[in-house]
Amino acid sequence: MAKSNLEQDILKVLVTEEELTKRVNELGEELFDKFADKNPIFVGVLKGCFIFMADLVRATQIKSELEFIGLSSYNSGTSSSGVVEITRDLQKDITDRHVIVVEDILDSGNTLSFLKKLLEAKGAASVTIVTLLDKPARREKAITADYAGFVVPDEFVVGYGLDYDQQYRNVPYIGVLKPEVYTK
Repeated sequence: MAKSNLEQDILKVLVTEEELTKRVNELGEELFDKFADKNPIFVGVLKGCFIFMADLVRATQIKSELEFIGLSSYNSGTSSSGVVEITRDLQKDITDRHVIVVEDILDSGNTLSFLKKLLEAKGAASVTIVTLLDKPARREKAITADYAGFVVPDEFVVGYGLDYDQQYRNVPYIGVLKPEVYTK
């Protein structure tokens, strides 16, 4: 394994690389069964989804398209502001398309609640939410994922695309960030 100076900031590992690979493959099989004949469009929520989405699309093995949307409710903090901002809108028309939203984490629900309404307003035939992590302890909006990789406790997690202030996305597992890192 390559050298890393990131490990020093990780309190503990919640989900290993092996567990991630296994669960993403399982999610891919489930999505294949549901969407094999529907030519869906995967819509990734930037930036946190990018590693998960790449692995998930490869694991799903169906004809599909990819699209990305940029949304933010965190800025550089550790909790949602409650106000969702579109930082990059969809480039493709999704009218009458089956949309599979790929998100890194569902916690407050503000972002995904906003996005689901937006996609429905844009004419999606269906909206299916796939999230790598589900953190129900932080839920503020009544929204659930159709598919979730792992339920995690109310701790600040990074890795596999998830970040703190744009750092730690390249950690190959899901880890809990030491509080002293983000409370400086």
